[in-house]
Amino acid sequence: MSRWAAVTAIGVIAGYAAVLLANGRHFYTDDTESQYTGLWVALGRALRNGQFPVLWPDRWMSGNNTIDDAGLFNPPQLLVDLIAPSVDNLALYATIVKLVFSIIAALGVYRICLAYGGRPAWSAAAGVAFPLSGFFLFFDEASWMTALTGTAWLVHAWAASVRYTRGKAGPVPVFGYLYLTISTQYIFPAVEAALMLLAVAVGEIVYHRAWKPVLRLAFAAACAGLAGLLTFLPSMLAAKVTWRGVSSIINDQFLTIPWSESLNASLPSTLPAFTSWWGYIQPMPLTYVAWFLIPALAFIDWGRARRAWQELSAVALFTLIMLMWTAGPGTIGPLRWPVRVLPMLAIGLLVLVGVLLGRYGTVRNWRNRGIAAGVLILTLWVRSFSADPHNVFRHITAALVIAAVGAGVVWLGLRRGTAAAVALTIVAMFPIAYYQVNAAQPTPMPWNLPANRAEARAAFPDFTGTTLQLGERGLLQPSDKNLEGAYGSLVFGNYAEDMELNYVNGYTPTGHYYFGEMLCMRWDSSVCPDAYRRVFAPEHSTGRPLVDLMLIDRVVLQKALFPDARNQPAPEGWQWVDYPGHERYIAVLERINGPVSTVNGRVADTRNVTASSVSETNTVSRVRVSSDTGGRVVFARLGWPGYRVTLDGKPIPFTTVAKSFVAVDIPAGTRDADLELTWRPPGWKIGLATLAAGVFGTGLLQWLYIRSRRKDEPDRELSATDRELADIIAAGQQSPE
Repeated sequence: MSRWAAVTAIGVIAGYAAVLLANGRHFYTDDTESQYTGLWVALGRALRNGQFPVLWPDRWMSGNNTIDDAGLFNPPQLLVDLIAPSVDNLALYATIVKLVFSIIAALGVYRICLAYGGRPAWSAAAGVAFPLSGFFLFFDEASWMTALTGTAWLVHAWAASVRYTRGKAGPVPVFGYLYLTISTQYIFPAVEAALMLLAVAVGEIVYHRAWKPVLRLAFAAACAGLAGLLTFLPSMLAAKVTWRGVSSIINDQFLTIPWSESLNASLPSTLPAFTSWWGYIQPMPLTYVAWFLIPALAFIDWGRARRAWQELSAVALFTLIMLMWTAGPGTIGPLRWPVRVLPMLAIGLLVLVGVLLGRYGTVRNWRNRGIAAGVLILTLWVRSFSADPHNVFRHITAALVIAAVGAGVVWLGLRRGTAAAVALTIVAMFPIAYYQVNAAQPTPMPWNLPANRAEARAAFPDFTGTTLQLGERGLLQPSDKNLEGAYGSLVFGNYAEDMELNYVNGYTPTGHYYFGEMLCMRWDSSVCPDAYRRVFAPEHSTGRPLVDLMLIDRVVLQKALFPDARNQPAPEGWQWVDYPGHERYIAVLERINGPVSTVNGRVADTRNVTASSVSETNTVSRVRVSSDTGGRVVFARLGWPGYRVTLDGKPIPFTTVAKSFVAVDIPAGTRDADLELTWRPPGWKIGLATLAAGVFGTGLLQWLYIRSRRKDEPDRELSATDRELADIIAAGQQSPE
């Protein structure tokens, strides 16, 4: 690792330290605490038990790991999962994992700058600045883990793509980084990578005016895309039963960013104005990029820089595309909330400015340039004041600080050289990060779930079997969000996975539409007040309540949502059970005759059929069935696309009950037949085939690359020999003889 690459990594570590001083749980908040860490623990346990966890039937709506953010086919993510069950402090583990990926992301930005001819020093400044940019710091690093990991691999894919088209590296890094980007199982990095490749291709054609390198890049990218189909085919083919869908385009203002907010990019105090969950003026500096980004434009020799426009056209095009995207539409199929692409805009701007400063930065005529920088800072202040006029003095102070630090950087550039100027540029980022995170406290995003798994498990009731909780997270008060309060009795999101408890409840960004409607259950597993009635009401085609069709052993009611339930008689076959110390928050129903989830596999209901479970796994139910007149078996399995049914080895059709429960009609005259219900991710055979094709295609490209390099080597050796021979001849001609 070069010196400035090491500076980049150390700078990210220092930035994390500054952030943690302001908020020790900054990197363990919102989706990280409610979704990802619990998922890591559950996936890691399954992997350690020798299972590849594509499906968890007992978790119902959140149990299909091929359509959510599990990253099942991403090797680094699987390593994160494998380690997770051994760690008690999930906040510490999440912070370390995110630090590693943030360093990877910073080094990726650094490599992009170098690929476009940037100098190491300013490339390092751009690299350190990126993980401390507003949206990436406050959302992707704090909450949306797959956005962080996808971006970390995407920037390296960008650098590898430029190097490949310019003959400085082979296709394997392009394929590898693109595959890692796609297989994070988050759609935004995959689409952003495609747009990045388009920009690189156009830029290289503009710069070199040669098609062959771009065609090679296109082939390598296609190979990565083929390999990545294994990740996204299951979700694409299951979209028809989910909340999200794939085709809607909606133009709304929610989380769309006016282009004028880009003028906030360098003022640390900025609080941009656009519509979000928190109203119009945001409580965090989401459009901030880096303090030096805009003022530095005054210290670029634009006369010389204009000569590099062709070489940097790809970066400019990518930046323009992302700027356009931030303004909408608000929803494009599965892509919603354009605010999510702000990190891509930050990357483009940092690379442009980092490269231009490294190659064309100057402090000559510093007085005039200082005046120009002052005008730019004034523009930043005007825009930030316009968006958030209530904090006028805060913005004035920020502008004065930026001007003072900028003057210091210019002075160091004049007196001590580039390295010293860059060092101050980087060091100034750390107090800014501390200030921004500290000023945003208390952050509006946290769930405040317990970070220590052992402590949480010790405080929680000893629930065995399969549990369904009916509750509403929005009813929790701030004083409830601790182990002495609600979190010692209630679960929301994937909190149950932290404690290794078997709950139906879980976090799902995708969701099964019909099951969610039937139980009125939302993404965080909260339910409506009618849920209690619904789960005990008979399903019309079977006459069985949902708790029977789901094989639920226990129902936990949140008292804040169902305050009078405990005073009512228990449903037939159920009894109220006391758990001392937890009466304040929950009322618990359990079956009088004991658990049903382990009695007969996942056979939930039969009509005119005898059915005995032979064996059960998460993906396969084998049942011995008999029926004289024909009948039906209903399974406690959610009807995700991907099921196949055989009877004595012969395929037979299946259906669903209430569009949710898998059901199989058994023909009349069936005697002791072997009924096998099997689930595989839809499209998995195609996905494996395209994965193999992608790997093979990349291998072919690599062979061609090595072959072309070997062809060039004899030419280079011959040229050296010719030069040596020419020197000998010349020496002979000059001899006295």
